Amino acid sequence: MFTIKGKTTDWELVIGLETHIEVLSNSKLFSGASADYNPSISPNTQVSMVDVAMPGMLPVLNEYCVEQAIRMGLGLNAEISRKSKFARKQYFYPDLPQGYQISQPPEEPPIVGRGWVEIMGDDGKPKKILIERAHLEQDAAKLKHDIHPTKSFVDFNRTSVALLEIVTYLDTKNPDNTSYISSPDEMERYLREIREIARALGVSKANMEEGSMRSDVNVSVRPVGSKEFRTRTETKNMVSFKFIKSAIEYEARRQIEIYESGGKVSQDTMHYNQEDGTTSVARKKEDALDYRYFPDPDLLPLEISEETIERIRSTMPELPAATRARYINLGLSEYDAARLTESTDISKWFDAAVGDKPERAKQIANWMISELFAHPENWDVKNAVDTSEQGTARIITPENLAELVDMISASEINGKQAKEIFIKMLDGESGTPKEIADRFGMKQITDTGAIEKAVDDVINANPSQVEQYKSGKVGLLGFFVGNVMKATGGKANPSVVNEILKQKLS
Repeated sequence: MFTIKGKTTDWELVIGLETHIEVLSNSKLFSGASADYNPSISPNTQVSMVDVAMPGMLPVLNEYCVEQAIRMGLGLNAEISRKSKFARKQYFYPDLPQGYQISQPPEEPPIVGRGWVEIMGDDGKPKKILIERAHLEQDAAKLKHDIHPTKSFVDFNRTSVALLEIVTYLDTKNPDNTSYISSPDEMERYLREIREIARALGVSKANMEEGSMRSDVNVSVRPVGSKEFRTRTETKNMVSFKFIKSAIEYEARRQIEIYESGGKVSQDTMHYNQEDGTTSVARKKEDALDYRYFPDPDLLPLEISEETIERIRSTMPELPAATRARYINLGLSEYDAARLTESTDISKWFDAAVGDKPERAKQIANWMISELFAHPENWDVKNAVDTSEQGTARIITPENLAELVDMISASEINGKQAKEIFIKMLDGESGTPKEIADRFGMKQITDTGAIEKAVDDVINANPSQVEQYKSGKVGLLGFFVGNVMKATGGKANPSVVNEILKQKLS
């Protein structure tokens, strides 16, 4: 259990997350304008009259965005509501041209109901984190405060892009329930799982750096062993795992100091200060009543048929959790399986390299994680095309890596030679690994007669080391192996060298 030591007692965390992901679609949630709000696009060029609330303009719900929400809901093991509504969430802010946000009210069933995702808990065991709901709503515009010294500007390109808000569930009526996030590390594992599910399903890029995934973080603390759920605060619009962890840790200590000083924590909305890693009160936390939700009169209630749900379910790909389990069954560690499921493209690349030879899996994983991940410019997980002929960096394909691993397994090359071939491929050398090995004479010596002669030469040249070895200094075996490998230009099979040396030195 993750605990924080106070002056008088130990404290534990209760963390809730409201995670917003931008839904991938060609057009916006309620208009036909392009949903592409890439920063490179000129401001206010992807905007319709509906987006900026021109008089008489009516929203029309994007059916594809609804299907994307259903797809994500199925990925979250969640209930899909057959009927739901859209409502106007009233609040004024310069980035909200309508003066309200079209969302789904908390008192009505959302498109996606109760569900769960499984993460690894801090105790090393699987842990289910409960999902309360996931609802569709329109995004706001983007305010820019750094263009002019005295004025702020607004870019409406992002206005009305579809957002799916995923809210974790805290069962306050069941004090023994532990299916909530209880540490900064569990928070990161949960968000990474949400991100990979969204990416695997094609629902969202879920990229925190570009803002297509962001979280509001609710934090409260209580003494270890307490069953009471205390007052929470909410830190909004967090877009970095590092900053979210920092905000949680600082906010937890701030609340502990208040309680241990005899004070009370108020339900506030907090602002996170990146410069010093602190939080400060931005405003009093609103409740649902403060938003004055009422049904949007321009949008009919939404009805989803069982046929629609089953049609979407039939197109669902393998999800990251199932992929990780499959990789672990191939002999990979949990760490390796997690790295290889960071994106669907990486998983597909790995699967292509392993092919129909599961015995390759561990070596392929080792090469990918230790070598390819360090050279992102030398492999394209989406378009594995060899561009060495154009004089650019060599793009290594799954077939290239599979062939290299097979050559090691067949004792055609040793590990040192494999690394040399790999470096040549990185440097743009053309051809397959076998062709490169032939071109540069990098074939392993497996002829025991040739290796035995090299061993005899090394033993005869080092009589004192032979005596020391025979007297008990068995660590000198490495000395002999190194000299044999040097004598053969690194081409001898190391396992054969070891076997022959042991026989002769004994």
